[in-house]
Amino acid sequence: MIEITFNAFSFLQKKLKKNGLPFSNVTMEIAENTTISDLISSLKLLRKDVEGVFLNGSIVPFDTILHEGDRVGLVPPGTPGPYRVMLGMVKGKNRV
Repeated sequence: MIEITFNAFSFLQKKLKKNGLPFSNVTMEIAENTTISDLISSLKLLRKDVEGVFLNGSIVPFDTILHEGDRVGLVPPGTPGPYRVMLGMVKGKNRV
């Protein structure tokens, strides 16, 4: 087992709270070789519920494997802000 710190933002907080799950600065124990997709499933969320994932301050793919001490933040779709394009969560109109 490894230990991570987990945060959910915006609308995801409501979904997790409704399911009786913590969502802010939560220390979690998870199995080694757990991916972000695995984590999302374990939180009773669907992949479509999450638009972007911050891992230790950077946006990463959903198949990224989590490690001891990682800090994970899940961001739902539609969270406002131009930073979504800059961070690569969505593609801008003029991006190749």
